[in-house]
Amino acid sequence: MLMEDKRILRTKAQFRQALITLLDQKRFEQITIKALCDQAGITRITFYAHYADKYELAEDIFREMIVLGTQEYLQLQRKNNPSDPILGYCNVLDAILDLYTTRFDFFRHTSPAENPYLSSSFFTHVLDIVEKHAHKASSHLIPRYQVRAITAFLCFGLGGFITENSAPDSDARQQARTILRDILSSDILTYRPQIKPFPGHDG
Repeated sequence: MLMEDKRILRTKAQFRQALITLLDQKRFEQITIKALCDQAGITRITFYAHYADKYELAEDIFREMIVLGTQEYLQLQRKNNPSDPILGYCNVLDAILDLYTTRFDFFRHTSPAENPYLSSSFFTHVLDIVEKHAHKASSHLIPRYQVRAITAFLCFGLGGFITENSAPDSDARQQARTILRDILSSDILTYRPQIKPFPGHDG
């Protein structure tokens, strides 16, 4: 059974890589199942044993990326963040940008103009990830608006800033962290709960 599991994992990895390779040659909507199978050197029967269509295969790539990004986020939290909720947001940002940079072979194909489906899916996954963190942090940083609206504002804004500044590994990356920290520290979107004084304390 263990050997079968390893074969399945290897087969799926081959299909994921086949899709990434084909994206260098054509748009996602132009890629056929036949082309994927030819590129991977695997039969259509095997493809359909694992995926309903190419959209499910693309989602498998995103799921793999989410696992890798989550692992990095947790490492960053253990390394530098015992309790600061704003630093937690910065660690989410760093984990996403690190993954974007190291797996640029895939993420460079997620621009809206080139591949609208991949772009939309990518943004939705990022939004879901940041929203989950926002809910976790909401007891320390209380949202002034709906959490989904706040996370969409942050994701669209930072995504646009990074895109306009060319590369996430440039100075724009540090500036993005500064913007995020300044926004979350400003009480515009969130605020920290007030600590009530002890009874009888007049200060």
